Amino acid sequence: MENIFFDNWTSIWRTLAVGILAYFALIFMLRISGKRTLSQMKEFDFIVTVALGSTLATVLLSKDVALADGVLALALLISLQYVLATLSVKSTKFSKLISSEPTLLFYKGSFLREALKKERVTEAEVRSILISNGVTSIENVEAVVMESNGQFTVIKEGSLFNKDSPLSNVKRIE
Repeated sequence: MENIFFDNWTSIWRTLAVGILAYFALIFMLRISGKRTLSQMKEFDFIVTVALGSTLATVLLSKDVALADGVLALALLISLQYVLATLSVKSTKFSKLISSEPTLLFYKGSFLREALKKERVTEAEVRSILISNGVTSIENVEAVVMESNGQFTVIKEGSLFNKDSPLSNVKRIE
């Protein structure tokens, strides 16, 4: 407990040097890997984002992890995310295997109870989402969809289930 505020200058300089180098290495790798690496489009994108933060913190604060090991760990996470994203774009089966589909929770004035139960969402939460989207009456809402990333989409009008609809892939549970 004696070193709670200050250990030594070597530790401070190491954290500063490793922090700067690891930060720029991470920025460089993220620029190469593309925008999707930090997006929260799919579950695995979110996991990679959290893992990158945890890895960077470990590299910065643990004297047991060398900069080269940390940079390799960051590169490995980004590379795996890139491979999964590429495979999911090329293969519909693979994409369905690693990520969930959007789910219809509310449709034409009715809450879809089984869908709410399956997604563990309450009617009150959906109503709150409607309010935050400026909806004053549920009669003005065509549908509410829970997206694969956990976000909610409120559709105020339109036809959801024709082949030209952007939401034609939405799973309907009744």
